[in-house]
Amino acid sequence: MKTSIDDLRFFQVVAASETLTAAARRLGWSLPVVSKRLSALEGRLDVRLVQRGTRRLVLTSEGALYANGLDPILDGLRELEDRVTDRSGELRGSLTVQATLGLGRAHVAPLLAEFAAAHPDLQVQLQTSALPLRPHRSSFDVAVHVGGPPDSSLRMRRLAENRRVPCAAPSYLDRYGAPTHVEDLARHDCIVLRENEGDYALWRFGDAGDPRHVRVRGSLSSNDGDIVTGWALEGRGVVMRSEWHVRPHIARGELVRVLPNVPTPAADIYALTEDDGHVPRRVTALIEHLAARLPGRLAQSRSS
Repeated sequence: MKTSIDDLRFFQVVAASETLTAAARRLGWSLPVVSKRLSALEGRLDVRLVQRGTRRLVLTSEGALYANGLDPILDGLRELEDRVTDRSGELRGSLTVQATLGLGRAHVAPLLAEFAAAHPDLQVQLQTSALPLRPHRSSFDVAVHVGGPPDSSLRMRRLAENRRVPCAAPSYLDRYGAPTHVEDLARHDCIVLRENEGDYALWRFGDAGDPRHVRVRGSLSSNDGDIVTGWALEGRGVVMRSEWHVRPHIARGELVRVLPNVPTPAADIYALTEDDGHVPRRVTALIEHLAARLPGRLAQSRSS
């Protein structure tokens, strides 16, 4: 029986994916190729690693044992490779970056392209998703996340300041008027963004010393930030969105911030990494690049 390092890396991706289709997408392979590779690995080990016939990917007890043992092996190999390649002074190896769809498209992708151009020996992969970050189900080197980290075990570095702000199109406010108190939002048609596993319809205001909240309702909701912003631009309701996203629309008069004198809690943008004791130099260099360039990009978009 001979199992290669590539097999270990392959199964690490499979075990961290919701479905085999998702694993195929992350690997850049077809689903039949992934299934064949998985069957070949199971044949060499003479065990079933994944339960067949289930909608979501479910590991067998042997598969879970195998997956749990992969991390220290591959982490140790990665650390050894980092130490060897660091001696050359060049950044080498691979980087997997995770980000939300909107922020990933608008700002993270261009910054990663800059970073890759400056370090041609690096392989950089960006994974974007409208789903919430699940560190225990995902494999990444750096995650660019809006708001507090979903897992306290992760290391975090603030990249840029940000807040979520309520706003609406002038056409909507002309029809229904602008709310003057936080509680007024309960009577408005609010567009809900289902972007995390919390209570999406509970909108928070104030600060740590004076927290306030209101439960909103409306006929439209989505897990895609661009979609809910589009509905707001069409005058279909009030939306609560990150300031980095709506500030250009507000500057052009396409959206109007409502309750402008009521503070909203911070939703800063962070770089998250696994707290495994060893941070490769390429990861540190990327985070420094994001921290240096992202605030300027956001400020430029505000003035556009």
